[in-house]
Amino acid sequence: MTGFRNDRQKTLAGRVTLDGLGVHSGAPVSMTLHPAPADNGITFIAPGTENEIKAHWSQVSATALCTVIGRDREAIGTIEHLMAALRGLGIDNVVVEVDANEVPVMDGSSAQFVDAIDQVGTITQTAPRRYIRVLKPVRIEMNGAVSELRPYAGTRFDVTIDFDTPLIGRQRFVSDLTPDVFRTELARARTFGKVSDVEKLWAMGFAKGSSLENSVAIADDRVLNPEGTRWPDEFVRHKTLDAVGDLSLAGYPILGEYRSYKPGHKMNHAMLVALFADEDAYELVVGRPQREAAPVDFSGEIAVPAYCPEVA
Repeated sequence: MTGFRNDRQKTLAGRVTLDGLGVHSGAPVSMTLHPAPADNGITFIAPGTENEIKAHWSQVSATALCTVIGRDREAIGTIEHLMAALRGLGIDNVVVEVDANEVPVMDGSSAQFVDAIDQVGTITQTAPRRYIRVLKPVRIEMNGAVSELRPYAGTRFDVTIDFDTPLIGRQRFVSDLTPDVFRTELARARTFGKVSDVEKLWAMGFAKGSSLENSVAIADDRVLNPEGTRWPDEFVRHKTLDAVGDLSLAGYPILGEYRSYKPGHKMNHAMLVALFADEDAYELVVGRPQREAAPVDFSGEIAVPAYCPEVA
């Protein structure tokens, strides 16, 4: 395959444990990330069992409040921020052991997952990395939202959000995805939502662990968090982070450009379903193109929300 070089799989150099809260249960959650052999992929051990659930689009059972894999008592939710950290840092093989039915929300971003990975480091394995290469455009539309995967010699995200509120409005984030870009431009972007929406979720028994410690709260077109936002466009950055995590459920990194207007977990998952429904739209390749990542593009309109429940 001309223009490709060998690229090896990676796993963790050791195990690391994180403790936090479940954003929906409000209960303590302990999670341990373990090194895994080559070609294992990312797998989760269902709480209270020895059963493994593959982090794969075919295992997704819900997308309304966050991304959930598995079913019934073995379901594990809110996996997208952890998955984004693993994909963003180029880690292929990990076993995730969690003692509850959701990944700890931490601060609502991927930052603490990145810190945990950095704490133990990574090792390069002998097996070559495989990629899903997009061969032709695949497009879906859903309730005014539009997403498309297109051929591209790399991995690129072009995400736009558009909210009918002066605080948010329209924002766009465009960049190739590299470990450096993920660390500096996406990992710290937090989940967010309107206080009125969170109150409705509380009444339904969800988002019991949601607080200013793990989300950006919006009320009366102002941010309630004393520290404000981490970027003026933190909201679209978080939506991009979610897309990185959700599209990682392809099973392999995607060589292609993901363009999305008003994305969410449901739309991201539907994009993968549409891609794999068309066998002419993709191929499995070994290695990746030799090219430098394009610089981050902030030329899109800036205005500014989201949150795990399509509430990001």
